[in-house]
Amino acid sequence: MKSCNNFYEKIASYNNLNLAYEKARINKSKKDYVIDFEKNLNINIKSLRTELLLNYYQPMPLKTFILRDPKTRKISKSDFRDRVIHHALVNVIEPIFDKTFIYDSCANRKGTSFAIKRFEKFQRKVTKNYSSGGYCFKADIKHYFQEVNHDILISIIKRKIKSQKSRCLKSIRDGRHMQNGQIR
Repeated sequence: MKSCNNFYEKIASYNNLNLAYEKARINKSKKDYVIDFEKNLNINIKSLRTELLLNYYQPMPLKTFILRDPKTRKISKSDFRDRVIHHALVNVIEPIFDKTFIYDSCANRKGTSFAIKRFEKFQRKVTKNYSSGGYCFKADIKHYFQEVNHDILISIIKRKIKSQKSRCLKSIRDGRHMQNGQIR
């Protein structure tokens, strides 16, 4: 498994943070929290960059609410500035992890239109170009994100990402903070 060493500076670069901001605002440009962030866009981007480079970045508390559409789910939403950081991190680590996923894995990666096109391709194949019947199995793993073994996920991340500072971006949310690249 190929690993990438120190790319923390790439995460904190102006170009990456600006790209991350653009991605975070997609379909949200009319939201008050995006408009507020945009009022001082350069200052906000510089502030995030400085916090990252000085190891002072601290995520805001999650906003939790219940969504009933169509099933009841507990949703935890990050503050917009934290979503900018999430996108900045994904911009750098996605190319590393993406090639390890199966081609048809779409969730939060390739978008709905890709998933629909793949489904239609398999639908044509199974039904012999719609000339016969077929079946589709839809499944959901109950409480997957709450139940997944985080120790296994962390060990996979550690094999791929050698940069302690990059790995610590997640640890900060757990109530610990980072100083000089070390969790305290």
